[in-house]
Amino acid sequence: MTGRTLTGRRVLVTGASGTFGRHLGVALSAAGARVVGLDLHPENEPPVLGCDLTDPDAVPPAVRAAVDRLGGLDLLINNAGVGGPAPAELPPDEVVRQQLEVNLLAAWRTTAAALPPLIAARGRVIFVASRMAVLPLPLAAAYGVSKRALVAYADALRHEVGTHVGVSVVYPSMVASPIHDSTAEAGLSLRGVSRPEPVEGVVAAILRAATARRAPRDVATTTRGRLEMAVGRHAPALADRLVRRTLASRLAAGDLDAAPLAAGMVRRHREPGS
Repeated sequence: MTGRTLTGRRVLVTGASGTFGRHLGVALSAAGARVVGLDLHPENEPPVLGCDLTDPDAVPPAVRAAVDRLGGLDLLINNAGVGGPAPAELPPDEVVRQQLEVNLLAAWRTTAAALPPLIAARGRVIFVASRMAVLPLPLAAAYGVSKRALVAYADALRHEVGTHVGVSVVYPSMVASPIHDSTAEAGLSLRGVSRPEPVEGVVAAILRAATARRAPRDVATTTRGRLEMAVGRHAPALADRLVRRTLASRLAAGDLDAAPLAAGMVRRHREPGS
C-alpha cells in the first residue's frame, strides 16, 4: 500500500464488534477504506463475519471469506483482545488460557491465514498490543504476558516477511471499555495505576500507522505513553520502582483489601519488616 491514503484500501479488522473495533470500522470507512470484520458477534454495517478466533479450524475459512468479499487484502488490524485479573502467584486458570488464546494465538492464526494476500498486495499488519507489554503491572499477569508475547510474535514476523509486508505494533494504555469489567468486579481496578485515554486517540494512532509512508515499528498513542515505553524499555529498574511505589500507596490506603485475588499481596505488605 502507498502509505498515504486509505481510499480503496481493503481492510480486515478482528474484534470488529468491540469498543475499538466499532470505532475503527467507522473511521476506516470514513477515510474511504473497504472494511470487513471478524468477531464472535456478527454485524451488518460495516460487515462483520461471525468467527470464533480461538478455533483453529474456523479462522482460515473466515479469513478467506473476508478476503473474497474484499477482493484482496491491503491491511490486517489484529484488534481482538480480552482482559481479566490473573495474579502471577496463582496457578493459571481458564481466565489465563482465554487471554493467551485471544490476545496471542488468535492474532497469530489470523495473520498466518491472511499473509498470502497481504504479501501479494505488499500490505501491512497492525497489532494492537498494550502499554503493559512494556510496563507490566501486578495482578494482571495473563494480560501482560499475552501482550508481551504478541509483540514478540510481531518482531519475529517482521524479520520473516518485512521485505513484503509492513508490521507495526500500537500500544494503548487504559481505555474505558468492557475489557476492564471483570478486573473491576474483582476489586482490582487500575485506578491510580494507569491513566485513562480516549478511544479516539487509539484509533487515530492506528490510522497513523496505517497511512505512514513506511510502516512504523512501535506506535505510542499519547506523549505520556511514549515516555512510559521509553522508561520501561531503557530504565526497567526505574519502572519497577515507580510501579512498586504506586502499589504500596494503594495497599496502604486499603484499596485492595476487599479483593480476594490480592489477599497474598495485602498480607505480605502488612507483615512486620515488609
